[in-house]
Amino acid sequence: MSGPILNAGGRYYRVAEGGWENPLDGSYARLNGGRWNRPGSYPVVYLNRSARTARLNCLHKYRDKPYGPEDLDEEEAPVLVATDVPDGEHADCISDAGLKRWGLPTSYPQHPDGRPVTWEECWPVGDAVHAAGRDGVACRSAADGARPDDHELAYFERDNAPTLEPIETRAFSDWFWSR
Repeated sequence: MSGPILNAGGRYYRVAEGGWENPLDGSYARLNGGRWNRPGSYPVVYLNRSARTARLNCLHKYRDKPYGPEDLDEEEAPVLVATDVPDGEHADCISDAGLKRWGLPTSYPQHPDGRPVTWEECWPVGDAVHAAGRDGVACRSAADGARPDDHELAYFERDNAPTLEPIETRAFSDWFWSR
């Protein structure tokens, strides 16, 4: 499986729990998996291109809970961590042409019939990109309410890749309500 690659880099954002020791550590995704990596595979840091996309993903995380992030005490509420991602080669799962070449529907993050594209359907793409030594996957956001221009980045942590460093960490009350 192969498909188009695009260069991605610059400022990205991570929604993190306030108590995380290192919010830009991909070992949790290595252990538990994510959209672009199977459980027990390789470390991935999942990032948002904008604070808007981060907000949508935060709400998505709490959608099936009887409370929202705004109901948490400030010290328990999600923080927004900004980081600068080095320019790199990422699978293009943003454009229709890229999605088609990677074997995903051009209606991603849903199938044409409205069913969501599952993590299991995305894993072969992540596996192929990782095996090819690429830096990760740039994709449309699958969060509820996302627009086609709401993008995410799955950054593959590798021994030879630069470690992502926090540039700024903003408290929930400072980032979540701002536009």
